Amino acid sequence: MAAAAAAAVGGQQPSQPELPASGLALDKAATAAHLKAALSRPDNRAGAEELQALLERVLSAERPLAAAAGGEEAAAAGGGGGPGAAEEEALEWCKCLLAGGGGYDEFCAAVRAYDPAALCGLVWTANFVAYRCRTCGISPCMSLCAECFHQGDHTGHDFNMFRSQAGGACDCGDSNVMRESGFCKRHQIKSSSNIPCVPKDLLMMSEFVLPRFIFCLIQYLREGYNEPAADMPSEKDLNKVLQLLEPQISFLEDLTKMGGAMRSVLTQVLTNQQNYKDLTSGHGENACAKKSHEKYLIALKSSGLTYPEDKLVYGIQEPSAGTSTLAVQGFAGAAGTLGQVDSSDEDDQDGSQGLGKRKRVKLSSGTKDQSIMDVLKHKSFLEELLFWTIKYEFPQKMVTFLLNMLPDQEYKVAFTKTFVQHYAFIMKTLKKSHESDTMSNRIVHISVQLFSNEELARQVTEECQLLDIMVTVLLYMMESCLIKSELQDEENSLHVVVNCGEALLKNNTYWPLVSDFINILSHQSVAKRFLEDHGLLVTWMNFVSFFQGMNLNKRELNEHVEFESQTYYAAFAAELEACAQPMWGLLSHCKVRETQEYTRNVVRYCLEALQDWFDAINFVDEPAPNQVTFHLPLHRYYAMFLSKAVKCQELDLDSVLPDQEMLMKLMIHPLQIQASLAEIHSNMWVRNGLQIKGQAMTYVQSHFCNSMIDPDIYLLQVCASRLDPDYFISSVFERFKVVDLLTMASQHQNTVLDAEHERSMLEGALTFLVILLSLRLHLGMSDDEILRAEMVAQLCMNDRTHSSLLDLIPENPNPKSGIIPGSYSFESVLSAVADFKAPVFEPGGSMQQGMYTPKAEVWDQEFDPVMVILRTVYRRDVQSAMDRYTAFLKQSGKFPGNPWPPYKKRTSLHPSYKGLMRLLHCKTLHIVLFTLLYKILMDHQNLSEHVLCMVLYLIELGLENSAEEESDEEASVSGPERCHDSWFPGSNLVSNMRHFINYVRVRVPETAPEVKRDSSASTSSDSLGSSQTSRRPKVLQRENSGTAQVFSLVAERRKKFQEIINRSSSEANQVVRPKTSHKWSAPGSAPQLTTAILEIKESILSLLIKLHHKLSGKQNSYYPPWLDDMEILIQPEIPKYSHGDGITAVERILLKAALQSRMNKRIIEEICRKVTPPVPPKKITAAEKKTLDKEERRQKARERQQKLLAEFASRQKSFMETAMDVDSPENDIPMEITTAEPQVSEAVYDCVICGQSGPSSEDRPTGLVVLLQASSVLGQCRDNVEPKKLPITEEEQIYPWDTCAAVHDVRLSLLQRYFKDSSCLLAVSIGWEGGVYVQTCGHTLHIDCHKSYMESLRNDQVLQGFSVDKGEFTCPLCRQFANSVLPCYPGSNVENNLWQRPSNRSIQDLIKEVEELQGRPGAFPSETNLSKEMESVMKDIKNTTQKKYRDYSKTPGSPDNDFLFMYSVARTNLELELIHRGGNLCSGGASTAGKRSCLNQLFHVLALHMRLYSIDSEYNPWRKLTQLEEMNSLLGNEEQQPEVPILYHDVTSLLLIQILMMPQPLHKDHFTCIVKVLFTLLYTQALAALSVKCSEEDRSAWKHVGALKKNMCDAEKSYEVLLSFVISELSKGKLYHEEGTQECAMVSPTAWSPESMEKYLQDFCLPFLRITSLLQHHLFGEDLPSCQEEEEFSVLASCLGLLPTFYQTEHPFISASCLDWPVPAFDIITQWCFEIKSFTERHAEQGKALLIQESRWKLPHLLQLPENYNTIFQYYHRKTCSVCTKVPKDPAVCLVCGTFVCLKGLCCKQQSYCECVLHSQNCGAGTGIFLLINASVIIIIRGHRFCLWGSVYLDAHGEEDRDLRRGKPLYICKERYKVLEQQWISHTFDHINKRWGPHYNGL
Repeated sequence: MAAAAAAAVGGQQPSQPELPASGLALDKAATAAHLKAALSRPDNRAGAEELQALLERVLSAERPLAAAAGGEEAAAAGGGGGPGAAEEEALEWCKCLLAGGGGYDEFCAAVRAYDPAALCGLVWTANFVAYRCRTCGISPCMSLCAECFHQGDHTGHDFNMFRSQAGGACDCGDSNVMRESGFCKRHQIKSSSNIPCVPKDLLMMSEFVLPRFIFCLIQYLREGYNEPAADMPSEKDLNKVLQLLEPQISFLEDLTKMGGAMRSVLTQVLTNQQNYKDLTSGHGENACAKKSHEKYLIALKSSGLTYPEDKLVYGIQEPSAGTSTLAVQGFAGAAGTLGQVDSSDEDDQDGSQGLGKRKRVKLSSGTKDQSIMDVLKHKSFLEELLFWTIKYEFPQKMVTFLLNMLPDQEYKVAFTKTFVQHYAFIMKTLKKSHESDTMSNRIVHISVQLFSNEELARQVTEECQLLDIMVTVLLYMMESCLIKSELQDEENSLHVVVNCGEALLKNNTYWPLVSDFINILSHQSVAKRFLEDHGLLVTWMNFVSFFQGMNLNKRELNEHVEFESQTYYAAFAAELEACAQPMWGLLSHCKVRETQEYTRNVVRYCLEALQDWFDAINFVDEPAPNQVTFHLPLHRYYAMFLSKAVKCQELDLDSVLPDQEMLMKLMIHPLQIQASLAEIHSNMWVRNGLQIKGQAMTYVQSHFCNSMIDPDIYLLQVCASRLDPDYFISSVFERFKVVDLLTMASQHQNTVLDAEHERSMLEGALTFLVILLSLRLHLGMSDDEILRAEMVAQLCMNDRTHSSLLDLIPENPNPKSGIIPGSYSFESVLSAVADFKAPVFEPGGSMQQGMYTPKAEVWDQEFDPVMVILRTVYRRDVQSAMDRYTAFLKQSGKFPGNPWPPYKKRTSLHPSYKGLMRLLHCKTLHIVLFTLLYKILMDHQNLSEHVLCMVLYLIELGLENSAEEESDEEASVSGPERCHDSWFPGSNLVSNMRHFINYVRVRVPETAPEVKRDSSASTSSDSLGSSQTSRRPKVLQRENSGTAQVFSLVAERRKKFQEIINRSSSEANQVVRPKTSHKWSAPGSAPQLTTAILEIKESILSLLIKLHHKLSGKQNSYYPPWLDDMEILIQPEIPKYSHGDGITAVERILLKAALQSRMNKRIIEEICRKVTPPVPPKKITAAEKKTLDKEERRQKARERQQKLLAEFASRQKSFMETAMDVDSPENDIPMEITTAEPQVSEAVYDCVICGQSGPSSEDRPTGLVVLLQASSVLGQCRDNVEPKKLPITEEEQIYPWDTCAAVHDVRLSLLQRYFKDSSCLLAVSIGWEGGVYVQTCGHTLHIDCHKSYMESLRNDQVLQGFSVDKGEFTCPLCRQFANSVLPCYPGSNVENNLWQRPSNRSIQDLIKEVEELQGRPGAFPSETNLSKEMESVMKDIKNTTQKKYRDYSKTPGSPDNDFLFMYSVARTNLELELIHRGGNLCSGGASTAGKRSCLNQLFHVLALHMRLYSIDSEYNPWRKLTQLEEMNSLLGNEEQQPEVPILYHDVTSLLLIQILMMPQPLHKDHFTCIVKVLFTLLYTQALAALSVKCSEEDRSAWKHVGALKKNMCDAEKSYEVLLSFVISELSKGKLYHEEGTQECAMVSPTAWSPESMEKYLQDFCLPFLRITSLLQHHLFGEDLPSCQEEEEFSVLASCLGLLPTFYQTEHPFISASCLDWPVPAFDIITQWCFEIKSFTERHAEQGKALLIQESRWKLPHLLQLPENYNTIFQYYHRKTCSVCTKVPKDPAVCLVCGTFVCLKGLCCKQQSYCECVLHSQNCGAGTGIFLLINASVIIIIRGHRFCLWGSVYLDAHGEEDRDLRRGKPLYICKERYKVLEQQWISHTFDHINKRWGPHYNGL
């Protein structure tokens, strides 16, 4: 500070003369103090002027952007050095002045003390982690920062964590947005009384300095802005200016953080109009100020919505008080002229080609608030600051500053008004912006803070016309992308729609404005104003009509469309966001009776808009063919308000319905959509590409369905309930193009549909009718019933997770509707209908989530196929639901066969919609049903079971909903105009069912079979196809049962339509109706139609009974059940009928028909009495026969294929059972690689590639498929049982010094310091880290077969998950991952019996033999294929691990290294198998590892290579173990380093060296001999270690006790004697000296008892015995005995032959009894101790450390994780990386060692390896297990591949939350973590996880 001050003083010397001299010589602080004093005087004018002059100088705006002009500036700038220095200088001055001479930090602290921190108001930007609590929120947008959330109490609340998309601010403390109970401790409202009043002088300087400072900032902004040339904003320039201003804006931001006191000063400054006027007017002598003012005026020019030239022409008058009525006319006019205006000014400089100026001005005349049209006028700093913020496209810093001020209430109001004033300008800037996404986010970041507050929104609506501004701005925005609609009448259409291909819609640019609109409509007070204001409603309907009919699809009939447009998604999103969501917002306020008026308003203007639309598209009565739009928002507004009116407001439906003609028009387009859906699913639109399927799916998809298909179906239901039923039904079949199919004739001609589509279109039409008649979503169901039905439908399709259910159930899109997902009703309904299935694990390793599955009673009573069909996006889901239903019925024994969809009783209809049921009782439908039943019975083509199912469903619906009593309807037949009366007498289904129809006249092609039968049928027929009744005179029957005849649906419909029109409209209207019937006339090429008369003589009932026979395949199968059991008629609800197939359905219907009328009952009985004639067999034509043969052949081929596949599958299965049980050791049968009979001398192998069996030979060796991998699992063992915890605070750290790997490392380096290198490398094993583990799947193959297999893989272009170049492949049989082949050594596998018989040779003989055998040099066998393979596999093994894990020698490349590496491989595999068995051998038997073990083969390979290195006989440790030497030879030369004393050797390593040095196969005798000898050494080591652990007193006591017993007979087998001897030998050196310092550490607190010593000795020796027993098991194939833990030692000892067989077990077992000394014990011990003595004379400390070997390692574990994921997340997601000290974008933590790493972070990359990959190599030798903090997922790295493993943290519903998208609390799933740990320990990641990919070192 002082330096800067001095520089400043320096800079002031050539100062201007008008400054008083007193202020010059002092530094800044003094100046500031002086000015503060001057200003504190009562008369402070002089002080004020002085300050102004100083600020004028310091804050001159010319500095940063203009070149420094004038000496003073240059000096000041020079003082600071560099271009940015001047601003820094200015900031320093400001800070100094604000503080009034004191220190700035103290000043900040002082101001903070006066902060009444009632609001948090912390502002954050995108990607910040925040919380939302729905229980505490009043507004759905409420959010809390992490700190406030954790400080508050939200236990049991419905909250979630989320990553902010657009940024936000913390609402803690704001009771308008959230309930006070949720405030945190800091913001629980403080009463303002305990905050002291701010002293006047504290902030006095701020009030003077800040206006100048802000003005200076504004000048910079004015200076920096240049109008972009040629419509391309120069973003670079803008960013440059912003970068320069960064420090100034940050300074302001810091001021806002000082708390309430400073904020109120800033508010005063920002809103004070006088200040603004004085400073910015641009008058005055300063040229610079003038220039900036001019720039400002230029920038303002285009800020209004109108353009200057418009103004000149029209001269807009100031709005008067009476404009409201004017407005309505204005808008109506605007809507009328909409289409006729030619868009003339497309070259607007604004880029928005609107639809003509006339319209724009029309609109403007109606807008109440003129300011939106005019150029903006600014009256305060705040207004101009916001203006520049918008101009500069919302720079983040400015946004944050403006938002940080919001806790100040006065500011909040002023800012909100300013924001609204600039709303139109924001829209214009947004449209032009190139970064509209970023800008949208920033706009919403601001607006959501302002408009979520109801009080504020209401105030602004009243004072600033917020609603008018928003609606007008939206309208203007959409105007820029309108095009002419091509719907219906392409040439003459006057309708315009938005163009979905425009960027505005494609990029969702309208989103911020629409989201604001939805936000303010959620406030009741605002929504009411909107619904009351007719002018606004008219404008809004005008806006909605822009979306009516957008994205029109035209069916491609010839070739496939070239370019599939993907605009459809933009269209759906636009309708949902811009139309539907505001609609739901408005609907949520129309819940009660008092709001009827609002509904009437909306409905009225909606109908007007619809009428205008029909006129504009020139719609008469027929929709244009082959086109469909899915977007009818006006229809949907109308439908939803109708539904609300009836459901909640008790409005009379008819009072809001239009006339019949309008209803007929209204139903056309929604019906067209339903028909198109069926067409799309019938593949009639395939030439339009996939996108049309996408539209059909989106239309019914869960997020859209309740704003799209549901309102459409409801509207059709309303129309159906009010229109003539015959007309409606015939319209449906005509729309679905299946009219021609509905004929009794067996052949027909369809002029509008190809034959292959007929069946699915007929199914579509019938299914639609069923849905229309069964669905009750808007016809009387309560909200909870709806929720339940939706949930049942989703659960029936598939079991669902909780989150997918939330997602799939269409919620009411408006957040305030009450049914929030996750709300109470949701959970209670869920628990009522579903059972929770906890997540389970399959042995394959695939992870299940927690699922909900339907309860049995739901399947039984609530499964509703209709709802399922309505809600399925994919057709396969319907099938899935039926399959699950079938499975349930089979399982519960309710029905064994293939059931049909069950018929479900419906909720009762609301009285207003009773008319809907008339559809079921109209003759047209009955004729259709009769025809279809007849056709199905006669086996006509193109009918399916589905058709029958729907027909029966409709009949049943009709019976359920018939009029209560059956009246004699025959009398009611009216007049001759009903041309099909002769079919049925009345319209009641119950009576029509029994009506017999005798003859039907049909029109058939001349080729049809019917023609030949009846040549006399030449009666005339109507030209349109509807014929008059023709009766044959000889048939004398009652009139109504006369010959029925051709019935033409189309003609019927035309006639009806005409009637209605005549009734309802003037003649004038009829003139315009064009003739539309020509579409249906047959094309010329068709064969001639003739008329034929068919004899039918059936009724619906008789058809049903015959159907029953046909379905059951038996004659007379139907027998009326009531004849046996009259009860049935009294209680008809019989469970036996509720589930079943078609037969059951027919029985159920007949029963219902009989119940409804006695006549029906009688007729059914009559029909059943007549023996039914057999159904005539079908004649088969030659062509049909051909196809049948083809079918049959196909069927046979298919069966053959199935058989083959099944056979293969069973082979594979049996194989999987034996080979793949990774996790279930108990129940498997060991897989015999070899045959079991021991007398067979050679093992036989099967090659899984060529399938031949045979022995492995020298020239054609067989090999085992193996996977070699480097492993550091062993190195992770620690000596304590409790696993380490993952650190979750700074204090907890994990140090790796106590791991097995570290301990072994230390030991080796200690040995290498003092002893000869080559000898050190034989004294230990390596491979604790980076050891090579070999595992096999147990399959064998010829090595030459394998090579050709690899070749074929290399040429295979399919992308595999592995790299063939690295030798990786999958086993050809079981597909297990592998990377090498281990050759099988010729000869028997289980060594021959001869070798195993115990011989009686003495141990001395055996020792000699061993030595001789080892002495023989091992020559590498001749160059056979086998030996080559052995060499290459050895190379593979070496290359598996990194060099640093192989080379420990001081001389690189020394053979000792290879030697050490080879026997360590054997050690690693044995140790790992021991760990897989649980760390001990108590369980015995051949374990899972055993049956797939390749240790035997591995041993052969290793032994072969190790025998190449002979150990010089004098160095061979075997001699030291078995022979006494002269003392002088032990002393050795002094010069060179001594060899490692034998007591420091690792005994297990010695064992492996000895055995691998022997020629293979090995004699059992020799093996036992080696073990016995080594055990003596091991025991001595145990005694020595024990002696070091004892205290001095213990030692002398033991020494004494043992000495007494030394002369006993078996002294050599008594541990006391031996111990005393070891102690006396070792005490000759300095080993026990210098105890003083270390004593406490070594000594165990209690003195040693004989028992504890025995236990110590056994524990010391056990690891060796375990490894040795395993080795024996593998080499000689002997089974391991099982035992209790406490007897493990003795059992293993006797199994290894250490214990004499006659050993009695009565007295307690003593480990020493296993000793069998090859030479006198005391002599050899003396010899061994002597080596140590000579070493400890020099290095006593190290000598002692080396003696104590820690051999009791516990099993390895992954780190223990905390219960709740949040603890991990909160600590790590903000933690900085230790390498690059930044907070990583993707932090991860290693679960093995707890290291924190940057995933994919380029910051921590080393030699092209990213940090995770590098760490996986260092920590796990290529295997890494990382928890990704931001995703809660675990990722596995294995070598060059990686896979996502899944998550071990699940939410309360047992689900993962990948990427924390839902943000619900997550808890550890211990079972999953166990599985992960198991896979790590057993090295099975490669086999169990399937989805691997290469990581290219980029993780």
